[in-house]
Amino acid sequence: MAQRKAIRGAAEARRLLDALFRAGLAAADPAERVPPALPKPPKGRTIVVGAGKASAAMAKAVEDHWPGPLSGLVVTRYGYGVKCRHVEIVEAGHPVPDSAGRAAAQRMLAMVQGLTADDLVLCLTSGGGSALLTLPAPGLTLRDKQAVNRALLKSGAAIGEMNCVRKHLSAIKGGRLGAAAAPARVVTLVISDVPGDDPAVIASGPTVPDPTTAADAWAILDRRGIAVPAAVRRFLKSGTGETPKPGDPHVANSEIRLIARPQDMLEAAARAAREHGLTPLILGDALEGEAREVGIVHAGIARSVARHGHPVAPPAVLLSGGETTVTVRGKGRGGRNSEFLLSLAIALGGAPGICALACDSDGIDGSEDNAGAVVTPDSLERAAAQRLDAQLLLADNDAYRFFEALGDLVVTGPTRTNVNDFRAILIGEQRPRS
Repeated sequence: MAQRKAIRGAAEARRLLDALFRAGLAAADPAERVPPALPKPPKGRTIVVGAGKASAAMAKAVEDHWPGPLSGLVVTRYGYGVKCRHVEIVEAGHPVPDSAGRAAAQRMLAMVQGLTADDLVLCLTSGGGSALLTLPAPGLTLRDKQAVNRALLKSGAAIGEMNCVRKHLSAIKGGRLGAAAAPARVVTLVISDVPGDDPAVIASGPTVPDPTTAADAWAILDRRGIAVPAAVRRFLKSGTGETPKPGDPHVANSEIRLIARPQDMLEAAARAAREHGLTPLILGDALEGEAREVGIVHAGIARSVARHGHPVAPPAVLLSGGETTVTVRGKGRGGRNSEFLLSLAIALGGAPGICALACDSDGIDGSEDNAGAVVTPDSLERAAAQRLDAQLLLADNDAYRFFEALGDLVVTGPTRTNVNDFRAILIGEQRPRS
């Protein structure tokens, strides 16, 4: 470990937090993660398909290292495309699906049909694929799926719940794309953005057998009190169009290769922290719950480190990942990372020597233009000087306004990867009381 050193001021703390975040992103770079995971070329054709915020960068990495001919199509979020020579890149709507995503999914499904056992389908999936790869099940419309998606986003549903519903309203997700490719070999390279790294949940598992049922999807909607279009209700209640299940022979020739995880991001940040003379403590890579409640818990741990040196002695950094949720009750702006930080700042109450960064690794916190934000010990004081009431803004789900006014938003632009949320709380050595 590098020599322990004092952290001098908020400016140095910001630089350290940014360095840790950048180290975490580098650990999930498709250019580094894809090549070692590529399968051998087949005797027949190679078709590349996929969806997600990292899918275009993954396709570029495939092209740069593939020894033979290939073709295909992947769909990514607007602004996340990269130039490829042989794989077509389509940009579409996220988090609410649009007609561009629907058209791409329809073409993709047709592209993998009629293949032989000598052919290979290389599927590239990452977070965001559920919304981007949208093809309504028979009898449903894009408008039906958009309505359900918007309601799920506001409900506070966990990602596993959301994707269970999405799979059962789809003609391509939940293993259906993989089943359509039979008898070709299917190899799926996955960058995980979900707690637990379950391939059946990531991008709603288009090539992965689905253990959940339509009844499970309906129970989630009912439990969350989500009103759905009549066609959606009829479809789920009918039990028709169930997803391929584990053991289904149509997905028997499918292999999943997990190439990047939230834990990889956190471990890379921890290594960078040690190089900067900090003691890292990874609290977990799969934390879930309401963002504001998770913020309160993190503040309590940070205070314990600062006051008692437990569970780690400062200078230290607390690292965590996962995917929190926000139950939207207000009319403000701000994603889950901004809401986490505003709650954290309120709970810390300006505690000296504690700074924090929380960002979504894809570069977009919810639907705003920032990846996240930064909190410093004087955040509340500076906000009060601008007559901003932190409590009222939190109640209105308006964390974006708080951090925008302070100039403390973190804007990265598209990172072209996605291993979920990154949270780092930096605790400097406390000066002895006089």
